Amino acid sequence: MGLTGIFLVLFLIVHVSINACIFADLPIFNAEDNGRMFNVAAHFMGSTVLIRILEYGLFIGILLHIVQGYALTVKNRAARGVGYAVNLGNRGSKWYSRSMGLLGTLILLFLILHLGHFWTKARFTDQLSPVTYNGVEMHDMFTRMKDVFASPLVVLVYILGCISLAYHLAHGFQSAFRTVGVHNKKYNILLTSLGYGFSIIVPLVFALMPIAMHFGWVA
Repeated sequence: MGLTGIFLVLFLIVHVSINACIFADLPIFNAEDNGRMFNVAAHFMGSTVLIRILEYGLFIGILLHIVQGYALTVKNRAARGVGYAVNLGNRGSKWYSRSMGLLGTLILLFLILHLGHFWTKARFTDQLSPVTYNGVEMHDMFTRMKDVFASPLVVLVYILGCISLAYHLAHGFQSAFRTVGVHNKKYNILLTSLGYGFSIIVPLVFALMPIAMHFGWVA
């Protein structure tokens, strides 16, 4: 569980970095970018053989993490057949650390929606308009983002998905590293700070993307 969690943390770093290329279109950078940097980055990720191979590994990692997560939830509940005599609430543990199964389920539902909006359209259909840079034709994923995030309801769902991810990471980041042995007084403060920082910054950047598209800050 810890190893697949760390693997997915690394994936989130790559994914948020690629998606953040949409902000190259901001007036403070290049108002004439019109999604070029993002489209080129997305094309590189979708057309490079090594990246495509790693993509299969990613899906295996996600499936393993989901299966392990549900198995661990069931095991924990079975091991504690009788509830605690005194419910300590947040004094014993944070609510999100006790709700990882629920948060994981919400993220899974969001992931299915997200894949339907973008990944399946790019891989299995011809519904995306093409764009050409330096003689290379590629999918116009930037315009696809504009179309998807034109709906305020979709933007709201994505924001809720990012909030679920933030709370999931708030516990999962630290838990994953502690599971593999990074757990002593020397590293605890650093690990805790990194965990909370990561759980805030990454979901926040993800959430800003649909917001920026919807309100026309980019595009």
